[in-house]
Amino acid sequence: MTDIVRDDDVIEIAFPPRFAFGERVAARSVVRNDGTYTGKDIGDVLVHKGDVGYVVSINTFLQQYYIYAVDFVETGHRVGMRARELCTLDNLPDDVLAQLGERAAALGRLGLPHPEEEGARP
Repeated sequence: MTDIVRDDDVIEIAFPPRFAFGERVAARSVVRNDGTYTGKDIGDVLVHKGDVGYVVSINTFLQQYYIYAVDFVETGHRVGMRARELCTLDNLPDDVLAQLGERAAALGRLGLPHPEEEGARP
């Protein structure tokens, strides 16, 4: 059985949002429909770990948490997620980029259109 991490004492909205509008983010875990996503059954996978999306709105929940609406373009799903479920791809700290070395360039292209796809658009 897994331990459930409770953070009820944390008031996220006392601080600025962790992510900005249009920021490219990656999902840190699988997200399943809890019944709030229309057109999918409860338990259906909406987002896989590593899926890349863009923050399209920032709201609050229970006057305590930020909820980031993330548009996952490849799947067409727009899902509300907490900051702990996401990782930025646009604003990685310098020490993380240094550790990634040459792989940082590949990370920078995740979720961006491929050049051949851009040329194919009308």
